[in-house]
Amino acid sequence: MPGSLNPSPFMDYDDTVIRSISQAYPHGDIENILSSLTKPPSRLYVRVNTLKISVDRAVELIEEEGYRVYMDEHIPEALYFIVEGPNSIADRGKRVVADKYASESVMMGSNLYSPGVVKCDRDILKGDHVSIYSPNGMLIAVGVAARSCSDAMETRKGLFVKVSESLYTAPPVRELEVWKNGYIYPQSLPSMIVSRLAKAEPGWTVVDMCSAPGGKASHVYQLTLGRASIYAFDHSSSRLERMKDTLSRLGIDGIKIFKADSRYLSRDYPWLKADLVILDPPCTATGVRPKIYDRKTSKDLYSLANYQRQFIYEAHRILRDNGLLVYSTCSITFHENEAHIIDVVEEGYFEPVKPDMDLGGVAFIGRDLPWVRFDPYIHDTPGFFIAVLRKV
Repeated sequence: MPGSLNPSPFMDYDDTVIRSISQAYPHGDIENILSSLTKPPSRLYVRVNTLKISVDRAVELIEEEGYRVYMDEHIPEALYFIVEGPNSIADRGKRVVADKYASESVMMGSNLYSPGVVKCDRDILKGDHVSIYSPNGMLIAVGVAARSCSDAMETRKGLFVKVSESLYTAPPVRELEVWKNGYIYPQSLPSMIVSRLAKAEPGWTVVDMCSAPGGKASHVYQLTLGRASIYAFDHSSSRLERMKDTLSRLGIDGIKIFKADSRYLSRDYPWLKADLVILDPPCTATGVRPKIYDRKTSKDLYSLANYQRQFIYEAHRILRDNGLLVYSTCSITFHENEAHIIDVVEEGYFEPVKPDMDLGGVAFIGRDLPWVRFDPYIHDTPGFFIAVLRKV
């Protein structure tokens, strides 16, 4: 719109959101930051489940399946694949339009399933070559229809298009035998760093306040060899069911799972006292990559920031004296991250803890307060924020 601060045609962020991003990255190039969100990072990460298999053996099995994989420079249990692209793909004539969320998977090479279809040419039949477009008109993949358009739209179940070429190419992690056997867990590098910075110890009581789908809780369980008492809370029944399936696949049965609103844990579970709280609350997800497009307003930003603050204060209530809070989001705004940390430190609830991990070249560490910031453009990661705080 006229006079807008937003330089991106794909990110419909109002001026308040743009200012908040600029405040979080004061020396960054806002145009390049927003542009980077439309592309995946060049590395696709997985975490090796060292409770079941060694990292070396996991590498061997992945390469036996025909994929090249590399060990990360900072995290021993982290492996990554190279993401190729953008690739040149040509329109095949018959068209399918996928919704935003399906498009963001399909552009990476995932197949398109019927629930993710917005519309399709009615003359598409099983075996036809088709082109898949995003809702904003971007050609993201081509493939072969596994059923007719009418069947896909009527049943809303099952595979619709088997993708043969996509805008970006990465191994189909969830189709690999190492995934099926619970040897690996797809997880971004910043998310893995959260659990590493937490430095949980055997015997600790650990609370993951917004736990599903369980990446951080299962990582802490792995790092403590199952010797910490881990409580995982989430308010979503469907997400908790998926978390249970994930933990079963990983062979983890020692995490205690509860359906609850974590803003009221001290009231609903008065016996709960934690040595460590992990909090990755609902956020604008402005750092998630890749995005086909996104829309966020000042109302979205302020509403979520207020919601997040409730979790932070509740974390303080359930922590033991000198207990640790590791706060993180996949957001790139100031209001959802630095603003919270500045306020709760000034209010006397917490004191900052310097990250005890070599993050050279991977992220920025704050000068005044030692939070960790991942720049999606400079660091080629999702946009992400982490702060370690000690209860005072």
